[in-house]
Amino acid sequence: MRYRDPIEITPEILLKAYACGVFPMAESADDPNLFWVEPKKRGVMPLDGFHVPRRLRRTVMAEPFEIRIDHAFDAVIANCAAPQPDRDKTWINQRIRRLYGELFDLGHCHTVEAWQDGRLVGGLYGVRLGAAFFGESMFHLARDASKIALVHLAARLIAGGFTLLDAQFVTEHLASFGAVEVSQRAYQAQLRGAVAKDADWHAFGRDGRTSGRDALAVILGLDAGAEPSRS
Repeated sequence: MRYRDPIEITPEILLKAYACGVFPMAESADDPNLFWVEPKKRGVMPLDGFHVPRRLRRTVMAEPFEIRIDHAFDAVIANCAAPQPDRDKTWINQRIRRLYGELFDLGHCHTVEAWQDGRLVGGLYGVRLGAAFFGESMFHLARDASKIALVHLAARLIAGGFTLLDAQFVTEHLASFGAVEVSQRAYQAQLRGAVAKDADWHAFGRDGRTSGRDALAVILGLDAGAEPSRS
């Protein structure tokens, strides 16, 4: 369901919208207008059932990228707004980039970034509110970069006591990690519980330079020092 934007959106209004289960989008990067979206079926990624495919698990363990947190927001959202091999246009316009930049400055928007040889090659960004994290967009310039960033995001959320990872819509890609569709009613119940709780974004470290082994151990519920299976 879509609602046109009748007022100027501020970061405060944006956070209130997320707390109600609504988020903004644009028709294209060149369209200056925004509209509010409230999906009838919401995509969520259950953190207690987050799935890391076997091949990706081996890649995570090999650590082909350096993972950083909140290091280069402007570069992440710029890459998310750029054409990708699997898409030729984006819904991220200049208003979106400005608004989420302001949320980042307020500490409510975060990035998980994959770096290789000093170059940003993948990552994602999203909004944090209470114990809910609303995933917004991701990109990759190297194979598996955004997937590994997503794995590190899930580990960070689990370690920090988050209870909701909102994916907005379920795609085949996200379904491979365990994303499911829920009704508006079920989503609203999860959302109310999550935004009323506290969670710690930094429980998994402040700089993000944690190992793939540690990330998998958190996701798989292993004890510290245990060796995650590569198979």
